Amino acid sequence: MMALMVHLKTVAHLRGRGDRIAKVTFRGLPFYSRIAENCEEVANFNETFRWPIASRLDGNEMLEIQVYNYSKVFSNRLVGTFCMVLQKVAEEGHLELTDTLIDDNNTSIKTSVTIEIRYQPMDGTVGMWSDGEFLDVPDDRDGMFAFETDSLLSGQSHGSGTSPGRSLQGSIPTFRKAGRGVFSAMKLGKIKSSKDDHKKGDEPAVLDMEDLDRKAMRLAGTLDPDTISLASVTAVTTNVSNKRSKPDIKMEPSSGRPVDYQISITVIEARQLIGLNMDPVVCVEIGDDKKYTSMKESTNCPYYNEYFVFDFHVPPDVMFDKIIKLSVIHSKNLLRSGTLVGTFKMDVGTVYSQPEHQFYHKWAILSDPDDITAGCKGYIKCDIAVVGKGDNIKTPHKANETDEDDIEGNLLLPEGIPAERQWARFYVKIYRAEGLPKMNTSIMANVKKAFIGENRDLVDPYVQVQFAGQKGKTSVQKSSYEPIWNEQVIFTELFPPLCKRLKVQIRDSDKVNDVAIGTHFIDLRKISNDGDKGFLPTLGPAWVNMYGSTRQYTLMDEHQDLNEGLGEGVSFRARLLVSVAVEILDTTSPEIISSTEVQVESVSNISESATGKIDEFFLFGSFLEATMIDRKIGDKPISFEITIGNYGNQIDGVSKPSLSKKRKKDGESEEEESELIQNSSEDEADEDSDLVSVSSTPLMKPVITDRNYFHLPYFEKKPCVYIKSWWQDQRRRLYNSNMMDKIADKLEEGLNDVQEIIKTEKAFPERRLRGVLEELSVGCSRFVTLANKDVNQAGRTKLDRERLKSCMREMDSMGQQAKQIRTQVKKNTVKDKLKLVQNFLQRLRFLADEPQHSIPDVFIWMMSNNKRIAYARVPSKDILYSIVDEETGKDCGKVKAVFLKLPGKKGFGHAGWTVQAKLELYLWLGLNKQRKDFLTGLPNGFEELKATKTGPGLQSVPPVSLVYNMKQVFQLRAHMYQARSLFAADSSGLSDPFARVFFSTHSQVTEVLSETLCPTWDQLLVFDDVELFGEASELRDDPPIIVVEIYDQDTVGKAEFIGRTFAKPTIKMCDEHYGPPRFPPQLEYYQIYRGNCTAGELLAAFELLQIGQGGRADLPPLEGPTDSERGPILPVPLGIRPVLSRYRIEVLFWGLRDLKRINLAQVDRPRVDIECAGRGVQSALIQNYKKNPNFSTLVKWFEVDLPENELLHPPLNIRVVDCRAFGRYILVGSHAVSSLRRFIYSTPDKNSNNWATAAKLMNGYMVLTNGGSQPRSSPSLSSRTFSRPAGDIIVNMDSEPGVRKMDTVVKLDAMSDAVVKVDMTEEESDKKKKKKKKKGGVEEEDETDERVLDWWSKYFASIETLKETLRAQEAAQAEAEEREDLEIAAEAADIKPDDLLLKGSKMKEKTKEKKSAKDKKKGLAADGSEKRPVKTKVDELVVYNKELETEYGNFEDWLHTFNLYRGKAGDDDEHALDDDRIVGRFKGSLCMYKLPLSEEITREAGFDPNMGMFQSIPHNDPINVLVRVYVVRATELHPADINGKADPYIVIKLGKSEVKDKENYISKQLNPVFGKSFDIEATFPMESMLTVSVYDWDLVGTDDLIGETKIDLENRFYSKFRVTCGISSNYSLHGYNVWRDPMKPSQILAKLCKEGKIDGPHYGPGGKVKVANRIFTGSTEIEDENGLKKQTEEHLALAVLNHWEEIPRVGCKLVPEHVETRPLLNPDKPGIEQGRIEMWVDMFPMDMPAPGPAIDISPRKPKSFELRVVIWNTDDVILEDDAFMTGEKMSDIYVRGWLKGQQEDKQDTDVHYHSLTGEGNFNWRFVFPFDYLMAEEKIVISKKESMFSWDETEYKIPPRLTLQVWDADHFSADDFLGAIELDLNRFPRGAKTAKQCSIDMIRNEQELPTISIFKQKRVKGWWPFVARDENDEMELTGKVEAELHLLTAEEAEKSPVGLGRNEPDPLEKPNRPDTSLMWFLGPLKSIRYFIWHNYRWLILKALGLILLLLMLGLFLYSIPGYLVKKMLGA
Repeated sequence: MMALMVHLKTVAHLRGRGDRIAKVTFRGLPFYSRIAENCEEVANFNETFRWPIASRLDGNEMLEIQVYNYSKVFSNRLVGTFCMVLQKVAEEGHLELTDTLIDDNNTSIKTSVTIEIRYQPMDGTVGMWSDGEFLDVPDDRDGMFAFETDSLLSGQSHGSGTSPGRSLQGSIPTFRKAGRGVFSAMKLGKIKSSKDDHKKGDEPAVLDMEDLDRKAMRLAGTLDPDTISLASVTAVTTNVSNKRSKPDIKMEPSSGRPVDYQISITVIEARQLIGLNMDPVVCVEIGDDKKYTSMKESTNCPYYNEYFVFDFHVPPDVMFDKIIKLSVIHSKNLLRSGTLVGTFKMDVGTVYSQPEHQFYHKWAILSDPDDITAGCKGYIKCDIAVVGKGDNIKTPHKANETDEDDIEGNLLLPEGIPAERQWARFYVKIYRAEGLPKMNTSIMANVKKAFIGENRDLVDPYVQVQFAGQKGKTSVQKSSYEPIWNEQVIFTELFPPLCKRLKVQIRDSDKVNDVAIGTHFIDLRKISNDGDKGFLPTLGPAWVNMYGSTRQYTLMDEHQDLNEGLGEGVSFRARLLVSVAVEILDTTSPEIISSTEVQVESVSNISESATGKIDEFFLFGSFLEATMIDRKIGDKPISFEITIGNYGNQIDGVSKPSLSKKRKKDGESEEEESELIQNSSEDEADEDSDLVSVSSTPLMKPVITDRNYFHLPYFEKKPCVYIKSWWQDQRRRLYNSNMMDKIADKLEEGLNDVQEIIKTEKAFPERRLRGVLEELSVGCSRFVTLANKDVNQAGRTKLDRERLKSCMREMDSMGQQAKQIRTQVKKNTVKDKLKLVQNFLQRLRFLADEPQHSIPDVFIWMMSNNKRIAYARVPSKDILYSIVDEETGKDCGKVKAVFLKLPGKKGFGHAGWTVQAKLELYLWLGLNKQRKDFLTGLPNGFEELKATKTGPGLQSVPPVSLVYNMKQVFQLRAHMYQARSLFAADSSGLSDPFARVFFSTHSQVTEVLSETLCPTWDQLLVFDDVELFGEASELRDDPPIIVVEIYDQDTVGKAEFIGRTFAKPTIKMCDEHYGPPRFPPQLEYYQIYRGNCTAGELLAAFELLQIGQGGRADLPPLEGPTDSERGPILPVPLGIRPVLSRYRIEVLFWGLRDLKRINLAQVDRPRVDIECAGRGVQSALIQNYKKNPNFSTLVKWFEVDLPENELLHPPLNIRVVDCRAFGRYILVGSHAVSSLRRFIYSTPDKNSNNWATAAKLMNGYMVLTNGGSQPRSSPSLSSRTFSRPAGDIIVNMDSEPGVRKMDTVVKLDAMSDAVVKVDMTEEESDKKKKKKKKKGGVEEEDETDERVLDWWSKYFASIETLKETLRAQEAAQAEAEEREDLEIAAEAADIKPDDLLLKGSKMKEKTKEKKSAKDKKKGLAADGSEKRPVKTKVDELVVYNKELETEYGNFEDWLHTFNLYRGKAGDDDEHALDDDRIVGRFKGSLCMYKLPLSEEITREAGFDPNMGMFQSIPHNDPINVLVRVYVVRATELHPADINGKADPYIVIKLGKSEVKDKENYISKQLNPVFGKSFDIEATFPMESMLTVSVYDWDLVGTDDLIGETKIDLENRFYSKFRVTCGISSNYSLHGYNVWRDPMKPSQILAKLCKEGKIDGPHYGPGGKVKVANRIFTGSTEIEDENGLKKQTEEHLALAVLNHWEEIPRVGCKLVPEHVETRPLLNPDKPGIEQGRIEMWVDMFPMDMPAPGPAIDISPRKPKSFELRVVIWNTDDVILEDDAFMTGEKMSDIYVRGWLKGQQEDKQDTDVHYHSLTGEGNFNWRFVFPFDYLMAEEKIVISKKESMFSWDETEYKIPPRLTLQVWDADHFSADDFLGAIELDLNRFPRGAKTAKQCSIDMIRNEQELPTISIFKQKRVKGWWPFVARDENDEMELTGKVEAELHLLTAEEAEKSPVGLGRNEPDPLEKPNRPDTSLMWFLGPLKSIRYFIWHNYRWLILKALGLILLLLMLGLFLYSIPGYLVKKMLGA
């Protein structure tokens, strides 16, 4: 691949100011530069253009550069042209020149251009240039091309050059060498010089001030001397150039550490189970834990509703691989295990990856593992949720029942998986393994060797494969390090499988126990693709590498877990050749094996070359520095060893016979090849092949750095290692992966930048995002061009080909999407687009992960005393070399800072945070034949030292060490200003921090500041005479990193580690000027890490100044210590420390709460100290904390000098101390407010008092708040608003007052159901109000009757609304996404106010989760009306599906709560244990502002100077309050008893009072409905924390806490949102919606107006009220209990309260009447929800009128009903038996029926014997009494669970009537013939006649109209009986004529009936044929009917025959005697 590269640097001596653009053309292909905006004399382009060329560069070819003055409007004007012949370039390959341009007349002008040209031919004949990076022009599909690199500021794309080859439109992206894109990814304030600068001497990098555009994109805003980015991960890592790669900040391995998980599974019901008359049980199995539901008798659709919880404490990997198995077992009991009906399997990971980590109300399909031909065996409906620590599960809104019964639409399958899954075979072929470690001690082996003389390998390996809960294993190969199996393990599983990973493990067979040697997981998602052009899972044949513990054999391996695949392997264990294939089975074919047992078969061997041609690889490493060696290791000599696979491993590698054989075999051909390539001489090639690897550095004794760390004294002599190894050449896989990784890295960095810009609120984040997308689309198209190489290389597997195709497709589409999104990025869409682009990032990372390994990873081990101590693992792809730059690994040929860590579990926790050693390491891995480049990336200025070895051709041997003869001397200045939010390391909850700065082999510390988490050290550390080796210019680009560690000083013992961060210094060479823009450097935030968790931020700046010939005198001077107190400590100099200005901070001291004991003594006289930047203020002393924990003086202030830049503000510390006797102070706890920004006071905008301007903002809001009336009133509102700027604004509360009755209009505002409002005309509302029941029929039901409505009607209606809102939101979300493009188009246009209105509401819809009850429908009224029938109108409340606090910002509108911490912070995952450290809470607030403050504020009327900014704040004296707690219900409680249930009851604590509701516990319920209210009197502030707990009642022992929730009542009480008593949507004096606040709406309104100092309320005629300058309208009539109307202003006042947020200045959303849902937490299981409780709290001050009685919310009592079922006849019942004696087909029919779940009320008819036609006559009555909850549509049963139960348990089951038809047998069990189940709420109407009754009535149940017995009361008809035959098909087994009659209990009492045919109201006897009787009851009759009737001729004939025979017999009997008589003549 050849390329010409032109680096256009500058164009100088231009005339005038203006924008310039350059066009560079070669071979007719033009590239455009970006626009240099607004330059005067010099235009800095600094851009590189590349042309990949196919034919060699001819000496006569021309390069042309044209420079234009660019204009957005007119065409560009040519300034001049520069042409050159490329002869010299063709010869030398590199040219740098500055030359003048010529104008149109070919005369030379003054303007000159500076360029650098390089040319890289194919064969390397022309000199080499440092890094080969070529660029194809990204090939767009249609050859068209449009980019926008230019336009930070302009929106169009520029210029259009056409070339013969293709037309290029727009400018082509520029690529710098680093491969960074258009935007330099520099941090603010740091300037990156061009990468090529060091080639042309040493130039100062100065930011060209003219180049505004670049500045804008880099600094994204102003170059303020204070500009600082908040700490981000990118701080260090972005400024990385070509010789160094990024260090990894996070140290600790995250995987492998156990975490808490809770899996909850609710088995609701099963349907369509296959089998006759079964008693099913569901078994839930996760891993090895099994739990069973109860057994339901003889039903195919059991209803369970049972809840199971499994708790685990395992690492995530183990958790997600566990299999959840649901199986249905038929007739299991104590003695027999039952028969399996079917199972369903899924791994936990699949559930966890679902949205919200759960499946909710989904149907799992059962299949039979023993018979895969069988098909579906039934369905189980269940909920499955997996909760990790800190996840909170939202209960999704339940779809209505009918939707859920649609089984096909709600299958338990992840998105995108087809409902009909097919069976498939998974073939895992195991061929052979290599490089196994020894797994036995060698003692026995030596003994054997002595006796028998054979030397054996000490390992007996076999392979075990696990998939979907099944295991298969290969045979054991005795004693072999290189076993060959050639076997395949076959799994049969449904496809696509719901198990993500296949586990392949090599194990060592042992007599005692087998151990794992190594484990590899195959992720099926990575080896398949489910798209349209996707492919089935396939892999290999490919080698997989296995890693695990170190290889030496010990009997008890402490790192055995690593071999099981947990955690990061620390050593190469083996590699295994495997392949995976999947075949979808055709289950209809006869020869298929139907079982799913795992099978193992042998397979044929595969050829050597199948996995690729073996090639020789060369790994080179050089250790430039080894510092920070832990002091425990520092006393012994140390060496470092590098291994790749087993190569280079001297201690415990195993001999590699086969590879060396292969090497000899392929040797010859290989050498010839390399000779051709390298043109090398004979002997060099020879000698090369015998090169001996040097894999470890010589031993060296460490030297002390400071008291914690040592370093190795390498100085100028750097040891090197090199290893040759042989691997299959599968580099292409790694190259593709590297390209994607690099694109992803660049993207991630860009996104971090964008987030940074947003976070620090700098200008133009959208520009940076556009740049990022630009880079992404360029990178993608570049990938598509490069990846398609080496396609027919040996060893390419099917997966390689398919993956390449799918990666190319993905990358191509990603590039297209990026371009598209780029055009849509606007200021207001940045955040949404950012989310989209983050998905790209995950996608890229997923694609980049290559499932088929090739070269194993490289391990670097630190050895001491021949033991392995610490390691680092470098993926081989990161250091792999390629001549194409994008394909090279990110660390190849670069110096990388590597931190060594302890292996395995030793690396967890503290041991994992301390660095064992820090290496500056250079690594290079490539083919041996590319070896010539292996030193190119090292810092220049060294000589190679070879191993002493004779022979010619020495130049090709790699060096054993490098000697640097160039060294530079520097001075490092570390300006350590401050740190914030540090980790609390002491038991006081504070730390005594100091920082230790490491640079190269030097270290220094700051002073220790005691007792603070936010130290301001303000200290300059100077490191003198730091020696760095290498060329000066290179060091300037690539300084080594600085490591800063922060410690906590302890009086005893060693300092404790707090965290670590990295930084890069800004460098000044001795010939550079010390001045702007680079110097003095800016302070910057660096994120401090402790393991993987953040532990604070450091604010510092670092500069590295070269000391030249003149010594230190030349450096910028250091001011001496200015501060005499601090001694010799240097402060941070003035240019660097921030600019300060004077601020005043006012503190509101309210009170202290919940202070815990300190050292067993109670806190009695606490005081609060506030400190910020060294100044502070103390609160008044609380004299007696027990009596009154509030402060007497409310507001105090202090003044302090703070930085102008808000981001630099130091944290403010709040400390609470307890003043004890004798002047002692004890620290109680502390809190650091890390950001003061939210407390900064800004003077209010004077204009905002003018409502017109505010209206603009409100419009979007009004749409939401006006709910139903929105469609008509809002436009009028907005137009009025804009037309009457200063006047009143009329808020029209009803849409058409004319048509509607006022009463309804008020209801309108409640907006609970837009549907109703739109549809309900006057007459209808009349009809409802007057309770007329004229019409009757279906429309007018009891429910509409006001008397029936209760609080629960309101609650259920509200829940419906909540669900609908959530659904509507989802729909709106989808719609909003579709509309986004339109919006973007609209943005460009001018927006009219009305549009703003619509748009506002649209945007809000997306961002705000339901804001209040009133935006319920959000304009869905229109579509809603078609969907649903008109519901009766019920007043509603708001159901919040979360805590009220989250909805209203914790009610910290003016009173903030600060948690006080004490004690060491926990090191478990972030903040998990912080709750344990809370020792109390400080309530108060802060307000800071710059001095002086404007006069206007203080002059306002009623301004109290003592209160400062905290005007109109209530007093904090103790106040008595009546607290009324309503608890509605709890859901999904965590089971507390063994039986998987709980017996919950409520306990309420407030201060000292406690209410236990123990006697009213609810037996065995996990979803109890409490429906209770509790009144407690409390005194704020002493008793302000309300705890509502749910306990589990136990008969013996103490009751257990299930979970509790805590509510801070005080914040609620004082909040301006008025949380004391929710405002209902409607005012009424009686009924279910009675007003429950002692103050009427008008009183509340008057009070609010008075407090807010606003004008009003003025009630006017015609239902109007004016408040401030708003006019509200509403109804003025009210109806009392007797239905009389009277005038009232309450409705009007309420209308204002419901829209209070629209009132200017003081308005805010008042809390509506509501129910909140709060999670229950248990302190023993932190972070995991134990259930949720629905409740609300009302508070009434005792000095006000007393409130009325509490609302009755007690649970609805079920209503008693009686269902009478008359079974008249049956027909067409199948005939099951053969008749006795006659053998005819007949049946003895009877019908059985039951209503309740467990058949406890089953009733049978009498038997109709001998039915020969299937007809049966019964006239039999069943009577089923039952209790029914109308609202929930459930039957309520109370019964004891078992004979041992203490009390009855209440169950709720759906009302389903089951009728079955049976065949009675006398001596054996009766035969089940068929059944039908009727859901009494929805069942098909019976057929008129038996003929019309067919199986379709059941098959097409969904389509047929259904009826409800609760509405019809009486139904008669024919219904079919069905059963399933052997093939699982439904067949008709009979028909029944039945009559269903439903009565209420009262009606039933009045007209009683008898069971069967008994009195009263007996039914007549059925008219059965005479044949219907039982044979042994009437034998004669049965003889007559059955025998005589059928067989009379037969009988007569038989009788005749018998007579004949009798006579014959008599004859024979008597003849002898007779004859004798005759003979003798007697």
